[in-house]
Amino acid sequence: QVQLVESGGGLVQAGGSLRLSCAASGRTFSTKTMGWFRQAPGKEREFVARISSSGLSTAYTNSVKGRFTISRDNAKNTGYLQMNSLKPEDTAVYYCAVSSRVVATIDWQYDYWGQGTQVTVSS
Repeated sequence: QVQLVESGGGLVQAGGSLRLSCAASGRTFSTKTMGWFRQAPGKEREFVARISSSGLSTAYTNSVKGRFTISRDNAKNTGYLQMNSLKPEDTAVYYCAVSSRVVATIDWQYDYWGQGTQVTVSS
């Protein structure tokens, strides 16, 4: 069992930055792929980024490449999403999740989810 709690969301102007954190409880976090998803009002949940258990492999959706960076600190049981050059279209609830799969970019491939943190980017 893994429990995940996101934090770091808030209101920021376009062009600004935020760093989201995903704190995990449980002893298996370091063995799992971690992903970030987001969901805007009236839209489907979409994949944002993922990182392998070791931190050596990452993947991003095209719309955030070059702006967002996913990372993790397994010693602290924590994952991160650094978001730079934020745009209004980044506004959404952001969720972290973990998967037992090595490659996972679809929501049903993830096993445990946090409750989400709101990110609002004003223009």
